[in-house]
Amino acid sequence: MKTLRYVFSYTKNYAAPLAIAIFAMIALVGVELLTPLFVRNLIGAVQGGVWDAQTSGYITRLAVGLLGLYIARGVLRFLSSYEAHIAGWGVVTNVRRRIYEHLQRLSLRFYSDQQTGQLMSRMINDSDMFERLVAHAIPGILVHVLTLVGVSVILLSLNWKVMLLTLVPIPAIIWAMRNFAKYVRPAFRMRQKELAELNATLNDNLSGIREIKAFTREEAEAGRIGKHIERYRDSLLHALRLMATFQPFVEFTSSLGTIVVIYFGGRLAFQGTLPLQDLVAFFLYLEMFYQPIRALSGDWEQVQEALAGADRVSELLNEEPEPYDNPTAIALTERAQGHIVFHDVSFQYDRGDTVLEHISLEIPANHVVALVGPTGVGKTTMASLIPRFYDPTAGKITLDGHDLRELTLQSLRRQISMVLQDVFLFHGTVRENILFGRPDATEEEMIQAAKIANAHEFIEKLPEGYDTLIGERGVKLSGGQKQRLSIARAVLKNAPILILDEATSSVDTETELLIQQALERLMLNRTTIIIAHRLSTIRHADTIVVLEGKRIAEKGTHGELMARRGLYWHLNEVQTNIEPALEALRRAEIAAD
Repeated sequence: MKTLRYVFSYTKNYAAPLAIAIFAMIALVGVELLTPLFVRNLIGAVQGGVWDAQTSGYITRLAVGLLGLYIARGVLRFLSSYEAHIAGWGVVTNVRRRIYEHLQRLSLRFYSDQQTGQLMSRMINDSDMFERLVAHAIPGILVHVLTLVGVSVILLSLNWKVMLLTLVPIPAIIWAMRNFAKYVRPAFRMRQKELAELNATLNDNLSGIREIKAFTREEAEAGRIGKHIERYRDSLLHALRLMATFQPFVEFTSSLGTIVVIYFGGRLAFQGTLPLQDLVAFFLYLEMFYQPIRALSGDWEQVQEALAGADRVSELLNEEPEPYDNPTAIALTERAQGHIVFHDVSFQYDRGDTVLEHISLEIPANHVVALVGPTGVGKTTMASLIPRFYDPTAGKITLDGHDLRELTLQSLRRQISMVLQDVFLFHGTVRENILFGRPDATEEEMIQAAKIANAHEFIEKLPEGYDTLIGERGVKLSGGQKQRLSIARAVLKNAPILILDEATSSVDTETELLIQQALERLMLNRTTIIIAHRLSTIRHADTIVVLEGKRIAEKGTHGELMARRGLYWHLNEVQTNIEPALEALRRAEIAAD
């Protein structure tokens, strides 16, 4: 019942179509209950009268009345079905919108343990079950229960003794329905889980199709997908096997009631205590009595299937957003100065791995600060704390004197632009991707941003210029072109704080020069945090922060750090010497050949 209340909480905006559907269903039950009475009255007229004008008129009225009932039945079926579907798919729409809005509020900490395909399956496949519940199962149960009540009243009026005999199978059917729910709902949940696993693996493989081909893993991956498909089939067949067992049991048990009525009703008719027309009507209504019971078993299956999907949706929506806005959070309405201070900050992930310990650092407004150090020391994590992708587990970070947790997330992130190593571009046009952070920018502003990013020249050479489709993740562009588009996007946003994470890696020297020129223009009059492995790109930073062993090992300008001959000096020496060494090795290989 808790899950049902949760599902129907999404029907508020669709009360009108749901009310129309329910009204039509109730009226339809009344029409169905009246129909056998016309047959009963016809048999009574044939048995007890002679053919004359009065009888002819009576039969004509019966036929016309029955025609009217059939017309009404058709109209009511349309209303009940269509309006129920409006409500059902409306609920699915609300649920899917709610899931997506909730997913956007979840932190990167949550996404680090999730597969995209899994989340997509919950949003699409599991939410789809809500429609079955609202538009099919619940209305079906309502109609069938009302039909049972109405038929029971009529049968009681015909012969209460025979009516009581029809109830003999009911306790066994109720027992079966209660026990069926215990097994089939977990089976449906397992089926949905296996479907999500299949979707997740498919999503990974299609996204990584280039790597699959490059490493000739087609056959191996086909086998892996095949196993997921088979597991989904097995879980589906398990649920269907339970359903296939339940339905015949209900049908057989309900048929026992028909046998009982035939035996005792036939004896009463021969004894003259049950009129023939009542016996015929009894059998007509008897089918109407057991048909809803058999249908209820199917509705019960749909309810359990839908509730299994609702359980999985509820689990996702119960994930706590992190970080979140405090009730007293304030919005930054003015452009931030960009003065950032780390106050004894520590951070660890949920699994207990400590990444940062006792980080204290002041970044003055409009200064350039570079974070360097060996791989895995927490450079990217440290930068990710500034837009609150994560919150510190100890200490605090302030922006212009405000604790970041005292600011609304949206107003904070409007103050920050990011250019990352792994550029993400959306499937769409060049224009749509540049305007992503500021859709209301003018054409002139967009072009100016592209020029600052050294992107305008190559964009104009594309087949459709700024309206060229670049494919999923910008697959039609080179790495350097994608990087320059991301820089143009950041330029157009015009935020006072800039985070650059390995923005010039993995490109050729000429492209790196273009990107570096674009970044220098972008960094003007902004507080800039640069994460870099290539130390040659950050020598002119105002402050270089060297991380080692979860802490700040040293900090200063390039000249100061080189004079100390510490970790930074060592890293610089290694990088300075590695290029000539690689060149010498390459020449030796050529000479050997």
